[in-house]
Amino acid sequence: MGYEIRHLEPADYAPIIALVDDWWGGRQMADGLPKLFFVHFRDTSFVAERDGEIAGFVTGFRSQTFPEQAYIHYVGIDPSARGSGLGRLLYERFFAAARLLSCTEVHCVTSPVNSGSIAFHKVMGFECLPGDAEQDGVPFYTDYDGRGGSRVRFRKLLT
Repeated sequence: MGYEIRHLEPADYAPIIALVDDWWGGRQMADGLPKLFFVHFRDTSFVAERDGEIAGFVTGFRSQTFPEQAYIHYVGIDPSARGSGLGRLLYERFFAAARLLSCTEVHCVTSPVNSGSIAFHKVMGFECLPGDAEQDGVPFYTDYDGRGGSRVRFRKLLT
């Protein structure tokens, strides 16, 4: 694939935050990615580059409340790199980091309207957790992240 994957650094924040909204088709997504992930969660956050250009990233952490759980907070893949296996590569790197921290499961969420994300997570071995509503056979929690912030919750057991 030709990607170099390394831990996120604070200096990666500005270039990544400049790309995020474009990668989501103009949706305002940058506010959901605070710099603290580039400073305090570097052991479990990664960036992929190809030919010196950012192609994708994943941010996450080990839960302080549930230390057996790791949580993927944000993942972004350059639209031109989607379908290349880069998302899988970044998730596998995160899973390896979670295992090193003795985590036995990984959790994450996505929007119930993001069918591409839902399909990706299922292919990656995540299961949908129960919710209080359902759309197209997919359970989700209404207002999970506040008004209008309904989310599909996922869990993957690490082996």
